[in-house]
Amino acid sequence: MKKYIVITGASSGIGAAAAKAFAGRGENLILIARRAELLQSLKDEIAKISPESEVVIKICDLARSENVLTLWDELKSYELKALINSAGFGDFGLVGEQDLQKTVRMIDLNVTALAILSSLFTRDYKCKQTQLINISSVGGYFLAPGVVPYCATKFFVSAFTEGLHHELAQDKDAKMQAKVLAPAATKSEFCDVASGKRGFDYDAAFSQYHSSEQTAEFLLTLYDSDACIGEVDLASFEFKLSEPKFNYIAAAK
Repeated sequence: MKKYIVITGASSGIGAAAAKAFAGRGENLILIARRAELLQSLKDEIAKISPESEVVIKICDLARSENVLTLWDELKSYELKALINSAGFGDFGLVGEQDLQKTVRMIDLNVTALAILSSLFTRDYKCKQTQLINISSVGGYFLAPGVVPYCATKFFVSAFTEGLHHELAQDKDAKMQAKVLAPAATKSEFCDVASGKRGFDYDAAFSQYHSSEQTAEFLLTLYDSDACIGEVDLASFEFKLSEPKFNYIAAAK
């Protein structure tokens, strides 16, 4: 039976780069995003990279919980080997000055959709040799002015996934791995969406940043490892693998 890697947020940025990187290994893919034209274009590109890879596209707005549940029902007819939750966006602005509708949508996508998909995947696949990789951020481990709500959503991603990592380690029947990817500034549509302005100048804003393709390679490095976390070290700006960071009280009842 064919097995598939599911990637959300696959229409651009890290998600699209990850899809092409996995296709380079001949993997079968299920690509999920809102923008049908971009997904079809990506599917056509992958067909040239890896003609043997089967690519299924699913058009879905994951910021609506009912859509997430419907999507999972559709995925039950496939055998999955990995779920990569890459869908998400940020917002720039001080708390109290942000567009609340945008903030709520960010929470719905970054937190709620990821938690639902991760929980359903764990329920159905924890006893199989599978991987869940949730895309957090270095901002999932520190706070900064102007991105506090965004960082808070990524704190959830990091804490939720690390906690699941511990739970799986204590479950003698579990074979699934739960991992966190925490990239730093990555050139994509992220800052355009967060700032609400097109043509964001990464060179002017950041002294260092990675391309989406570089970050996708970091993701593959994490995928190939047994580590819980793959993160960019802000001091050296190098990628490294590490164990969980948050305190986990295993004896707590």
